[in-house]
Amino acid sequence: MVTAGSRGDGMRRANLSLVLRTVHREGPRSRAALTEATGLNRSTIADLVGELQRSGLVVERASDTQGRVGRPSPIVEPDPRVVAIAVNPEVDALDVAAVSLDGTIVVRERIEQRELLTPERTAALVAHRLADWRLGPLDGHRIVGSGVAVPGPVRAADGVVREAPHLGWAEARIGAMLEDATGAPARVGNDAALGALAEYLFGAARGSHDVVYLNGGASGIGGAVIVGGAPLGGAGGYAGEFGQNRPGIVDPRDRRADDGVLEDEVSRALLLDAVGLEAGDDQALAAALTASDDPAVRAETDRQRRILATALANAANVMNPAVIVLGGFLAILADLDLPGLDAAVRAQTMPACAEGLRLAGAELGENRLLVGAAEAVFEAALFPGR
Repeated sequence: MVTAGSRGDGMRRANLSLVLRTVHREGPRSRAALTEATGLNRSTIADLVGELQRSGLVVERASDTQGRVGRPSPIVEPDPRVVAIAVNPEVDALDVAAVSLDGTIVVRERIEQRELLTPERTAALVAHRLADWRLGPLDGHRIVGSGVAVPGPVRAADGVVREAPHLGWAEARIGAMLEDATGAPARVGNDAALGALAEYLFGAARGSHDVVYLNGGASGIGGAVIVGGAPLGGAGGYAGEFGQNRPGIVDPRDRRADDGVLEDEVSRALLLDAVGLEAGDDQALAAALTASDDPAVRAETDRQRRILATALANAANVMNPAVIVLGGFLAILADLDLPGLDAAVRAQTMPACAEGLRLAGAELGENRLLVGAAEAVFEAALFPGR
């Protein structure tokens, strides 16, 4: 979408992308700060910013600096009218949001579901919401595409959802369906991989280049790994399925599923059942767990935390990350006693791998998957020079 692409000017296209990516990911910058951050000279920055303005991708405003000698450098920031539609289908709800290039959640809606979403219904619901939003909160905005965070493996080559078992999806071409329904380009990715991207760029893992991320949702546990600042995709794009690992369970009384995998034992559904909720989002679950003084609830959270600690230690020993980030109900479990969980992980981690290791909850909270889905759209549509 950067206009220099039509002239085949590869270097200029790369520089335009560099400037746009800098203000998008690092926040508003003065022209002087952009000169320092990019290594480009002042006249080049002025020229590139001018083209990005004409393309409707950035805006400039006067500097807030007062009392300085000389003319202050204008502040360059992403145009907030540029948005991506972010979608997260789950077994109990469809979350849809419009995320601005400046990081603002312009509008968000959670559509509760009593039946499992099909890919076709998902596309139809998104198209319906988008049509309404164009007449309301998105009036005057520029939609560059839609991104979908799916709880299941997605083939990197073509964005086909190979399987989302809890949704009942197999070989689902949700991206093509969304493009047909909305008329905008679509990107599809695994929910945990997109959550990891969001936390790496804007959240708890910012500044760390080796990251393990585990996401806990209604469909189970997914995961992703970032190594040296690059996502670990695997041969087909399916790496990071920590929820399918066989958990280490020391006490047989802790086991709830014969030959179960991690997501069978560390489970949002079991936590909801423990507090007597038939359904509810993460905020409702967190409030119920925090308010409960029932010994049975404490026993269940302690059981899940013991198993989770072993799984995280295994990840630390294998991947040697600088930070392990937990999202969704896993963050809720961690927040009940983060120092205690940290100690339990370290007790099972090689000392060398434990050095400098940090355990953290996802800072972006309930928006993490939507921000990641939007970022996939922005990366494909706006940063072709990378």
